[in-house]
Amino acid sequence: MTVSDPINRRKLYHEVVDRLLSRIQSGEFKVGDRLPSERVLMDEFGVGRPAVREALMAIETMGIIEITHGERARVIEPSSKTIIDQVADVGHHLLAGSPANLEYLKEARMFFEVGMARLAAEKATPGDIARLKAILDEQKVIAAGERRLFPGKDMEFHRAVAEITGNPIYSAVSQAVFEWLERFHEALVHTPGAERVTIAEHRKIYECIARHDVDGAGNAVIAHLTRANRLYHPRQRAKARR
Repeated sequence: MTVSDPINRRKLYHEVVDRLLSRIQSGEFKVGDRLPSERVLMDEFGVGRPAVREALMAIETMGIIEITHGERARVIEPSSKTIIDQVADVGHHLLAGSPANLEYLKEARMFFEVGMARLAAEKATPGDIARLKAILDEQKVIAAGERRLFPGKDMEFHRAVAEITGNPIYSAVSQAVFEWLERFHEALVHTPGAERVTIAEHRKIYECIARHDVDGAGNAVIAHLTRANRLYHPRQRAKARR
């Protein structure tokens, strides 16, 4: 007789979460609709108030419903911020648990950012191009003075490229990845002269997007991230500061 691992019993609120999500995803409850009251949900699922409340809080954390005191929970449209927050939480956990995952993160960033730049080169409007140019101009001013503000403006450029695609998931992933790298390896990327190099690389990306050069935009991002990724590795600390 083979001994198997014991089957863990799921907590009741997990079942409530699954059932509520199924009803939301099926369209029974649409964006803007109120969910049934806690009492009604308790009766429908045959569970106590704690299980219902835990389930509602879990779904709220997902950014799918909004809970207001004294009112029934309301279904909302997930925003890019809720997507970013969820992705960021998972990424922080992965990086904290295994530093080796940094290499996977850099690889994923390359994949996403190259694709986003290529798509941005296809879709960029005159307004999009003007916005990228304005960000570049602001980067020059900051690099010459308030250098501590440069990382935020660096992120703004990458986020602007992602937003040109029109896909909020790309924007969320781009920002989350950048924040992971900054949080765990901030000291390595803030090196003397890095701002000037970054601006020059951003300008090449901008110029390719401005002339709708899809291949050029992708190649410019590869060159930029290949250089930048070296700074996100502890063994490169001494070399990066020379």
